[in-house]
Amino acid sequence: MEKFLKYILTGAIVAVAVILVLFKYWDYVVNPWTRDGQVRAEVIQITSRVSGPIVALPIRDNQFVKAGDLLFEIDPRTFQASLDQARAQLDETGDSVQALEKQVEAARAGVNTSRESIAQAKSEIAQLKATIAKNKAEYERKKNLLPQKATSQRSVESAQASYEVSLQKKIAAEAGLRQAQSELAQSQANLAEAQAQLGAIGDANSQVRASLAAVRQAELDLEFTQVKAPVDGYVTNLNLRFGSQAVANQPALALVDINSYWIDGFFRENTIADIRAGDRAIVTLMTYSGRPLEGRVDSIGWGIAQQDGSTGFDLLPSISPTFEWIRLAQRVPVRIHLTDVPEDIDLRVGTTCSVLVMTGTAENGRGKPVPAAPAALQ
Repeated sequence: MEKFLKYILTGAIVAVAVILVLFKYWDYVVNPWTRDGQVRAEVIQITSRVSGPIVALPIRDNQFVKAGDLLFEIDPRTFQASLDQARAQLDETGDSVQALEKQVEAARAGVNTSRESIAQAKSEIAQLKATIAKNKAEYERKKNLLPQKATSQRSVESAQASYEVSLQKKIAAEAGLRQAQSELAQSQANLAEAQAQLGAIGDANSQVRASLAAVRQAELDLEFTQVKAPVDGYVTNLNLRFGSQAVANQPALALVDINSYWIDGFFRENTIADIRAGDRAIVTLMTYSGRPLEGRVDSIGWGIAQQDGSTGFDLLPSISPTFEWIRLAQRVPVRIHLTDVPEDIDLRVGTTCSVLVMTGTAENGRGKPVPAAPAALQ
């Protein structure tokens, strides 16, 4: 009997211990959780926009940098020379454009002069027409008076000479008009050619804009010789050395954005039905196994890559043999945003963690404290 009571007491103690453990970790029993979690962050590939030897490398591997800090500098001398050349070309273009503007002004003045000459010739012809009509009438009148002895032969000849002179003047004036019209056409052609060579006036001029663009490009290239951190983060995988060649648009180092950390928890597909965006999440890092972190579900992945059906040999689908009575649940990524990370906890990309999602808490605020995942579950 005594031995029986001993067994009963031992069993009762074990049962109470199990109940206490289950009570303590009840959230891990009734809510979906996974040991397959990873710390993720935005990793920026730092590339240079120009090529050249590195003349300054003030950083070291795994160093923390702030946005705007210098990561490395490329030899700027070549790009400074290109900038000086572009600025000189801009000055030369300005002088050339000014000369073309003066040519346009001169051609326009020639057009105006030709138009004035035409107007003057037309006015002169009109006056000569009146003079011719007058002289002709006078000549006819005196010629009719001559048989009557009312005038002299000399007067008739004088009137005839005046009439013929006015006719010659009209012919000369008409020739002058044609000459002025020809000069106008030539002046207009010169003006059109000068305007075509000049283009638009002022800053809208294509030659000026091209030179300004060349200067701006040279300024940017010179500015690109200093490669700076775009965000706050940690330098990682630094393989650059002082004096090595940086190649444009080729990744030189990686920068982990410290303001972009999140957790990817890979849950079995048969446990995600009740997970909703906004649900409270508890993250237990393997690095800090006794200090759970708070988070919220951001989103649930809508697809995962298929292993079967991918293109294999001879462009045929590659199918892996499976046992029909065994179905393995696929893992679906759940993205979790960390809401409370103590300053003394360092998150590192790629490290693993356990993730618990407390379903039905999307509309609730901060809930009761939840312990870290048990060591057996981590």
